[in-house]
Amino acid sequence: MSRRELAAARITDPWLRAAYTQCRTLNAEHGRTYFLATRLLRPRQRPAIHALYGFARYTDDLVDHPEPGADVAESLKRVQAELAEGLRTGRSAHPVLAAVIDTTNRFGIDPGLHAAFLESMRMDLTVTGYPDRESLHRYVHGSAEVIGLQLLPVLGTVTDPAEAAPYAAALGEAFQLTNFLRDVAEDLDRGRVYLPADELRAFGVDRELLLRCRRSGEADSRVRRALAHQIAVTRSVYRRARPGIALLDPVSRPCVATAFSLYARILDRIEDHGHNVFAVRAKVGGGRRLALAGGAAARALWARAAG
Repeated sequence: MSRRELAAARITDPWLRAAYTQCRTLNAEHGRTYFLATRLLRPRQRPAIHALYGFARYTDDLVDHPEPGADVAESLKRVQAELAEGLRTGRSAHPVLAAVIDTTNRFGIDPGLHAAFLESMRMDLTVTGYPDRESLHRYVHGSAEVIGLQLLPVLGTVTDPAEAAPYAAALGEAFQLTNFLRDVAEDLDRGRVYLPADELRAFGVDRELLLRCRRSGEADSRVRRALAHQIAVTRSVYRRARPGIALLDPVSRPCVATAFSLYARILDRIEDHGHNVFAVRAKVGGGRRLALAGGAAARALWARAAG
């Protein structure tokens, strides 16, 4: 992590500096869209964003990419215990936990949001499908909505944070639903389906049909129609989240607006591929990402100067 960012955030402890740097590396390697958007924030805000991303990524990897022979349930239990102890003492021997503990304490983030996130991670150990939108939303609340709520104190608002909170949660939900649509094939490989079974069934789609599409690399016409419906639902969540951008600190708006635009364009790319999420993973090209980030950078600089 650049010394400028660490200095701006007043992070001087050598162990914490190394911990935040490791989280930044996780963000740069695995969260390209988020990392690009984070560059639009003030330097002093960036380490906290990296810490929150790093914790989410580290925990998610414990579940989806465990070490051979690892007891994942026990690993999550250990993380929760170490996090709780660290929030009490202000320290942790684990670098990712050390960074997220420091960020949580610095910004007054509700520790209950971390507990909700870990609960959704535990669901991935036993739950392989969701019968309806309500049951899926229980998972999404912990896996994504709480991320938006964690970020809110770091981003800052021009209004009561409670007014901005529903929009922050909705944006987290929109990003997660987009991931579910992009990653249908990968999730099937892990034995999971993150799409409401009753809504799929309305189009004649079930898990077996999805698996056949995965094996063939070609989306059945019924699956294409079902995915088109899911995209329409997800876009409605984006529309619900959009007004919240104006409630953020002006300096933070270009960052969130860029992430909003980049993630929403993944839905466009799925459509461009004929809703065949089994043949290619939808992503926004580097040129488009840079073009959006360039315009947002100008707005961010203006907002910083005005501030």
